[in-house]
Amino acid sequence: MTTTPPPTSSFALTPEQRAWCAQLRVLGAERLAPLAAEGEAGRVNRPLLRDLGELGLLARAVPGAPPWRRVAALDLCLLRESLAYSCPEAETALALQGLGAGPVADVGTAEQRARWLPAVATGEAVAAFALSEPDAGSDAAALALRAEPEVRGGKGAGGGDGVEGAGETGGTGGWRLTGTKTWISNAPWADFYTVFARTGEAPGSRGVTAFLVPADRPGLSGEPLDMLAPHALGTLTFDAVPVTRADLLGEPGEGFRVAMRTLNLFRPSVGAFAVGMAQAALDASLAHAGRRPAFGGVLRDLQAVSHQLAEMATRTEAARLLVYAAACAYDSEGAGGEDVALRAAMAKLLATETAQYVVDAAVQIHGAAALQRGHLLEHLYREVRAPRIYEGASEVQRTLIAKELYKETHKEARHP
Repeated sequence: MTTTPPPTSSFALTPEQRAWCAQLRVLGAERLAPLAAEGEAGRVNRPLLRDLGELGLLARAVPGAPPWRRVAALDLCLLRESLAYSCPEAETALALQGLGAGPVADVGTAEQRARWLPAVATGEAVAAFALSEPDAGSDAAALALRAEPEVRGGKGAGGGDGVEGAGETGGTGGWRLTGTKTWISNAPWADFYTVFARTGEAPGSRGVTAFLVPADRPGLSGEPLDMLAPHALGTLTFDAVPVTRADLLGEPGEGFRVAMRTLNLFRPSVGAFAVGMAQAALDASLAHAGRRPAFGGVLRDLQAVSHQLAEMATRTEAARLLVYAAACAYDSEGAGGEDVALRAAMAKLLATETAQYVVDAAVQIHGAAALQRGHLLEHLYREVRAPRIYEGASEVQRTLIAKELYKETHKEARHP
């Protein structure tokens, strides 16, 4: 499972890639799904993570060894789509490792990378991406979690002693993090958190800094949240949690940029996750419509049903191609490419909205049986809703797309 598929165009997979995706679907169904079923609902499934690590799959989402090569976006999308088809829990577990460790791989120090990335890539350590807050979900630039400076040798914002081992820059001994994060995947069970806090260099997004915060820091606590789809999700409370310059991810004031670069990689792959679920619902519907007796024939003989299936298939394929195109753009241009943010937002928007439509249509084709607990579509119906919200809700994606379009318009106006 460690062979890298060859590159592809935005429009067609190679035979080798198709074979790899088929192999992943089988692996998800036969090996990973039983492990997922054995896990406790709403908690991190560490045996599943370790198996993903042993298979070499986590290393495709997290660079696990020097020289810490950049994750290939198309590779990640094919992996997420294929696992989502047969085992959404394994797909989500893998993706959250990549998201939580993404900023460490991107801007982490040599010490941070050596300490955490190999452990995340083998499934021994659990990572988490802590951006959202109770009043700052879609508006990520409105973060309120405070990183208050602490003078070396003096008392910190939380009343404790100065942070040991902090850097000398600006006469600061470090910071104390105070506030709340919520809707954080893998919380409160992660081993470390990529935390975005306001250090105040400037208003808005320019005043946000990223920190790597190990879970055992004093003052850090958390509680799980009980969600419709029972994933590991929780709230984190920071009560004057000490951090130092050694915990910085990048430079002070650059945290928002770090977060957006990570999301530009993972947004298309959220679309791939959605496409995998849509394909599973479509295939189940094709099979059901071909065998379910109805009005002297089977369901697929009814034009209303066959046309519905055709629409589901067309939308799924359109979403898939947009996801692949966005991933190829990232792989060729990098996170800072001219249209990477635009393509990433389009891919996530179309794919997640399409998956919601396809799964809902599949439930309608199956009828009441699809809503019975334990049915594939009952499971997908719960799983498919969240991707339209996390990593930027559909409305946020439309706003991002519009901003990027206006940028292009202004650029053309300046240079006709």
